[in-house]
Amino acid sequence: MSTRMAILMMLSLVGGYAVHVLAQPRADLRPAMMPIASSSSNGISFAWFYDQGTRSVVVCRAGSALTEAPDCKSHATLP
Repeated sequence: MSTRMAILMMLSLVGGYAVHVLAQPRADLRPAMMPIASSSSNGISFAWFYDQGTRSVVVCRAGSALTEAPDCKSHATLP
């Protein structure tokens, strides 16, 4: 009887552990924004990025001055 109880106890522990492992959240390791293309002309650079989460394209603009921060406010949502 004690062997049967030990086997049932081990099976319940293994089953509980299996439920615990399957209930853990999985991390999505895809990059938030994928670079699409870039271009530069007369000291002004543009870069296009695709955001998979929101299905939108973001355009970033950077000037030639070191004190000028990149501007990434322009975006368009894809259908």
